[in-house]
Amino acid sequence: MDKLELWKTALGEVELNVSKANFITWFKNTAIQKIKDGVAIVVTPNGFSKEWLENKYNKLILKSLRNLSPEIKDVNFIIGSIGSLKEVSASKEKTKPTKKEPSPQQPGFQELEANKETNLNSKYTFDDFVVGPFNELAQAASQAVIKKPGQVYNPLFIYGGVGLGKTHLLQATGNAIANTHKGFKVKYISSDKFTGELVNALHQGKMEEFKKKYQQIDMLIIDDVQFLAGKEKTQEEFFYTFNTLYQANKQIIISSDRPPKAIATLEERLRSRFEGGMIADISFPDLETRIAILKSKAVQQGLALEEDILTYIASHIQTNIRELEGALNRIKAHYQINNVLPDSNQIKRILGTIINAPKKLTNHKVILKSVAEFYDIGAHNLIEKCRRKEVVWPRQIAMYLMRTELRSSYPFIGEKLGGRDHTTVIYACEKIGAEVKINENIQREINLIKERIYNS
Repeated sequence: MDKLELWKTALGEVELNVSKANFITWFKNTAIQKIKDGVAIVVTPNGFSKEWLENKYNKLILKSLRNLSPEIKDVNFIIGSIGSLKEVSASKEKTKPTKKEPSPQQPGFQELEANKETNLNSKYTFDDFVVGPFNELAQAASQAVIKKPGQVYNPLFIYGGVGLGKTHLLQATGNAIANTHKGFKVKYISSDKFTGELVNALHQGKMEEFKKKYQQIDMLIIDDVQFLAGKEKTQEEFFYTFNTLYQANKQIIISSDRPPKAIATLEERLRSRFEGGMIADISFPDLETRIAILKSKAVQQGLALEEDILTYIASHIQTNIRELEGALNRIKAHYQINNVLPDSNQIKRILGTIINAPKKLTNHKVILKSVAEFYDIGAHNLIEKCRRKEVVWPRQIAMYLMRTELRSSYPFIGEKLGGRDHTTVIYACEKIGAEVKINENIQREINLIKERIYNS
């Protein structure tokens, strides 16, 4: 594997461990210049990026590189440009003037090849968006918006965990509308970038231009809106932008990693606006859907993998679609080095550092039964409308375990526990999660209940 492929594959792993905004900010225009005496020399575009990568991401980068190339023992960062590397490469090819090679592309940044007007990447479409029970409501709502933007489900608020396909769905929706509604002004932007533009406009005295820019569009797509929490000025400006677009029947689509009520320090007036439209949850994909996703991505990567290998990967990586793609990147790297696809035993070795042995399968009924037995109450008490302390705590434990062990969505958990609101479930999960981190007694309780669950 050459330096380009090595860095591209390493960035694929890095991307799984950092936010999209940080990945774009700090890893853009970086590349491996050379590898000498076990040290990888990485080029960065400026001193700020160099310092940030050295101080914050050095260990993560080294780990990703060593997983792919064990002879690499350290990473050093220098300031330079990828263009200069291309020039050096081109000079080495002067002895072969008749053979024209395509210029290498920046590794790992396909999603940065976006339309300058819309910020949308054309690679995100519904053709390769796999639909399953975990995302069918969000997908159906998006299709309805495409047919009648601004008239149904406005705003459309989509929430779900990291790596479950929210960005793909948002961008695919934006691309579909841009293609079917000619002349429609679509704008996709992350909340971090929206904040950055606002700060620049304030510093440069260009707030009127900033407002006009966003108030003239027909469809605004804001990704990761939870990052607006605590930013009062940004929230204020977004509120006025939101109102202007909404009152003009312009479509607004928003994504977050949690529902509006669970976003801390979000202004009540914004929360109210978000909840006034359609809220759709994207939960964790089931086994069949994960296999379908792997098949789709394997075809895109040109990997003809056996069904048992796909099933093995899908069985061990259960909660993150990006991790599925990361596993395929490792397999592709092995294929490029050895010119042969790995067998089942090799797959286990290649993916050994990123997957864990699956736990014994369970379901919500087993969890409720185990929790009830542990606290010596009836399972029906957990479902009934009872507020006694001796029941409320076990109920919250059951909610927490359904979330952590089954990866169930908040609405699903609420439904199985007597039709409770998803915000009640969120509160319980966050409360127990915080207690587990600081209280050893609670940790022991949880572990004992898990033994009951998996040994029942």
